[in-house]
Amino acid sequence: MLEAPNRRPARFITFEGGEGVGKSTQVRRLLNNLGRHGVDVIRTREPGGTPKAEAIRSFILQGRSEAWGAGAEAVLFAAARLDHVNQLIAPNLAKGTWVISDRFCDSTRAYQGLTGGVDDGLINALEDLALDGHVPDLTIVLDMDPETAFRRVEQRTIEDGLQLTGDRFEKEELEWHQVLRKNFLDIARHNPDRCIVISAEQGEEALENAIWAIVSERFPELQGRPVA
Repeated sequence: MLEAPNRRPARFITFEGGEGVGKSTQVRRLLNNLGRHGVDVIRTREPGGTPKAEAIRSFILQGRSEAWGAGAEAVLFAAARLDHVNQLIAPNLAKGTWVISDRFCDSTRAYQGLTGGVDDGLINALEDLALDGHVPDLTIVLDMDPETAFRRVEQRTIEDGLQLTGDRFEKEELEWHQVLRKNFLDIARHNPDRCIVISAEQGEEALENAIWAIVSERFPELQGRPVA
């Protein structure tokens, strides 16, 4: 009986960073680059990615959970992540499809854990439950001075008409965002095998090229693939 040929493993890549650093744009660009190199890939986001998780996303980002405190929000994020992993991330990886997520577990650790003061033991327990071993192969942390990011968010808010409906985390004070930035950098420093920090204070195309250089070096199977 002939054995099935070895299939290259699907990869799980996440993007992290503060508000306004350009994660969503670079997720789209990496998705396109991978597609041009013959990779079967999907993009997703957190909180969200599945109908149940998107409902939780709306509840949180509208500020309806804020009065409950950071601990309750961490639990809500974990519930969304559990469904996201079980219904979208794990099945796609199992069938050989790469997954790129705009935010994942590091955001809960940075926002509710290190910035919000939620006990590290609770964060670890929720992470173990929700991930079920599905740790990203690579996490790209986009880093930018919060004042610069603030200007980006402000401009985007004006252009999109979101003055009254924007993400509640974008409305936090500058000092809060400076702490958040430090927390993402600390996470990256403690996970050097998985996390790579890239300055987002460069043009979109230059940032795209820097990300592609890292991804193609990290995953040698991309080298030599045909470009569509």
